[in-house]
Amino acid sequence: MTGTESFDRLFQALADPYRRAFIERLAKGPASVKELAAPAEVQLPAVLKHLRVLEEGCIVVSEKVGRIRTYRMRPDAFHAMSDWIDRRQSEMNAAFDRLASLMADMPEGKDH
Repeated sequence: MTGTESFDRLFQALADPYRRAFIERLAKGPASVKELAAPAEVQLPAVLKHLRVLEEGCIVVSEKVGRIRTYRMRPDAFHAMSDWIDRRQSEMNAAFDRLASLMADMPEGKDH
C-alpha cells in the first residue's frame, strides 16, 4: 500500500460517526469489542467491520488474549494527518501574507 493509499484510508476511517465515537472512547484507554459495542446502536458484526476499517486506517491496533479482543489507539495515529493539515495551514498563511503585502504596496485610490 502506498503512502497516499494509507492516507486516504485514514480519512475514510474518520468519515463515519460510529468510528469517530469508537476513537473518542479509545482515546481514553483500551477497550474490548464488547465495551465498544455497548453504547453503539449497531449489531456486533457492524461494530467489527467499523473496527477493521479503523485498523486498516492505522488508527487502532487490536490484541486478542483468550476470547477477548482489545483495541487501543496507535500513538502515531494522527501524525500524518496533523502534518498534512499543518502544511496546508502554512501554505494558506503564506498566500495571505503575500496578498497583504501586495495590498499594502498598492497606491490608495478613490473608493468606488
